[in-house]
Amino acid sequence: MSTPQQLLNQGIDQLGLNIAPQAITQLEFYMAALQKWNAAFNLTAIREPKDIVIKHFLDSLTVLPHVKHDTLLDVGTGAGFPALVLAIAQPQLQVDLLDSNSKKTRFLRQMVAELALKNVRVHHARVEQANLTAQKQVISRAFSSLADFCQWCEHLLAEDGILLAMKGQYPQAEIDDMPASMRVLSSTPLKVPFLDEARHLLVLGRT
Repeated sequence: MSTPQQLLNQGIDQLGLNIAPQAITQLEFYMAALQKWNAAFNLTAIREPKDIVIKHFLDSLTVLPHVKHDTLLDVGTGAGFPALVLAIAQPQLQVDLLDSNSKKTRFLRQMVAELALKNVRVHHARVEQANLTAQKQVISRAFSSLADFCQWCEHLLAEDGILLAMKGQYPQAEIDDMPASMRVLSSTPLKVPFLDEARHLLVLGRT
């Protein structure tokens, strides 16, 4: 039976990602800290260590090859998924983490401090009220419907920016409900190692 650390390394190999040993050590520290904090603050409903590796860490890493710009805003990031994982794996990526839950942003600030991450900023605010510079790339993982994602993030998106929506099954009904000002630029099925569930990444842009 693989340990969570072995699962993480095996999953990274399966994804074909080249992640520095120091970054893998940081991801392992983050995993352990999440479990410790979760006992007191209920940061995530997923509690089994192996499920945390697969459904949070490896799930987040599946989108790494699709992150094209050097800045990324993660809205409704929760305990840091996907963008804190991506920021650790790719230190040249400048990441902003946004969440309205103060317990979660407190945890994120602690992680940024303890891991000495110079490329991550944490913001505590509701998405629709956040006052941030418009971004080229905004990501969200199962945070809301596509219609809400488009509407709430419009003021956070640069004119030529893209929204990256991480979804399970292909969300045709949600696509049908999207505002006319936005369209689907691409859809990519994702395979999370050790997980037999559908995953899709949708890239949205202005019409």
